[in-house]
Amino acid sequence: MTKTGLLLVMLGLPGLALAEDQAGHMMGHTAPHAMAPATVAPAITEGGQAAFAAIQEIVSRLMADPDTDWNRVNIEALRLHLIDMDNVTLHARVAAEEVDGGAKFLVTSDAPAVSASIRAMVFAHAAALDGVEEWHMQAEEIPGGASLTVTGDPARIRALGFIGIMTVGMHHQAHHLALATGQNPHAH
Repeated sequence: MTKTGLLLVMLGLPGLALAEDQAGHMMGHTAPHAMAPATVAPAITEGGQAAFAAIQEIVSRLMADPDTDWNRVNIEALRLHLIDMDNVTLHARVAAEEVDGGAKFLVTSDAPAVSASIRAMVFAHAAALDGVEEWHMQAEEIPGGASLTVTGDPARIRALGFIGIMTVGMHHQAHHLALATGQNPHAH
């Protein structure tokens, strides 16, 4: 394989590398009638794991920005936040109760690490999203986690459920960048 072919493989374009390699072999090494049409594989874009990909996206942005203050960058803070997100999204139990004008979500776990993640995420989201979509949010600590009461548009709130409400707005991407650059978006 030529240096160009190797470079293309390393850049995630195996289809182009294969086509280049085949073309090199076909020049004088293979009969012209044996040429197979070259196919171009799509670029590989997935990071393989969502948290890894989110960190990769932020690191790429920081590295591309000549104004990045590397003395403030804290990728570990972002990693820990993503662990909290994973714990709440995948490992918490959620019970919903209808309340006048919305719902109260009881978010709990028997695992101390998951309970800590629940409290961190619920309180931060209640503070950040109170008023968004004209909803009122109130968080309270409960045994094993936290409760989140959301009132406003009851049908929408109940349909979205706890995790749907946690995703409202495109605040997470800016939040992740703030964490990675040494800011504390959880401070109220």
